[in-house]
Amino acid sequence: MRAADSYGLVLIFIIVSYSLAVSLNGSWAPSVVLLAQIVTVWFALRTSNAKRGVLMLAGGLLLVAGVVGVVALFVGTRQHPLTLAFVVSCVLYTIAPISIVRHIAFRQAVDEETMLGAICAYLLIGMAFAFFYYSVAHLETGPFFGSNGDGTIGQDLFFTFTTLSTTGYGNLVPAGQPGQSLAVAEMILGQLFLITAVGKIVTAWRPRAWKSEEER
Repeated sequence: MRAADSYGLVLIFIIVSYSLAVSLNGSWAPSVVLLAQIVTVWFALRTSNAKRGVLMLAGGLLLVAGVVGVVALFVGTRQHPLTLAFVVSCVLYTIAPISIVRHIAFRQAVDEETMLGAICAYLLIGMAFAFFYYSVAHLETGPFFGSNGDGTIGQDLFFTFTTLSTTGYGNLVPAGQPGQSLAVAEMILGQLFLITAVGKIVTAWRPRAWKSEEER
């Protein structure tokens, strides 16, 4: 938790942002969730030692999204500016797991931080798709989930993780494009990530307790 490249704090921020997204209601809820996203992405990029150019670009985009979120929180704004801020945040939620995977791929040893980093990347991928669904639902004309409407942020998160893990309960289904194509891409990406990245880490990881027993 205290190390500069520790993903424990990043995981806590991810859990907090998820909890806020599924528990808050009201017109101000998207603004609070957006601000939580900004903090989460920033810590993820800093922890994964993202390149300076990426940090500068991310900082600018996060600043824009943060200003829109604060304005919407205190004085109110039309839906489209806030939705566009979510689009910017989605892009950054896509960059963050890429930066994490790049960082843990070059670690000298497969340890607890490598495992935590892979978990953080997997969760960030799912949340990125959730916020993409939220943005698409508020930018397109028809209801995203058909008879279930556009869906709340909490419903988008429920749908994204059942899709990412290919659980697929079927109670929420995109009614058309581009939602259906995004769902297909998420299913494929989720399975590939589990099979390749997480699978390889689990195979190579040896906790310290195991190492001590092997040395005996």
